[in-house]
Amino acid sequence: MNSFFNDIQGKINQALESSPAKDIEKNVKAMMTQGFSKLDLVTREEFDIQAQVLAKTRAKLEALELRVVELEARLAAQGGPGSTTAAATPAASTPAAGDALPGATDPSAPHVILDKP
Repeated sequence: MNSFFNDIQGKINQALESSPAKDIEKNVKAMMTQGFSKLDLVTREEFDIQAQVLAKTRAKLEALELRVVELEARLAAQGGPGSTTAAATPAASTPAAGDALPGATDPSAPHVILDKP
């Protein structure tokens, strides 16, 4: 009984493969593939990869934004730019040893960038 259905299925598949409908299907697929290749499309895999990259980038950006806010708050608490305290002026500040290069706060000094050892 099972072989009977397998024979019928095989004959139906053979008839469909040799029918004009199969040729039409192949032609339509070829035309659609050609049309899609002209469009600027990406595969689902490429899209998913870029979505993951974007999510990671957003997370890093949010972390950096929080860090900037934290650093700005620390700077404001220390009397940073915009503050009227004497410690905020470059001439009055005394950098700790190794923190700044001599003349780094002097606008008339030549600007040389050196890597710290």
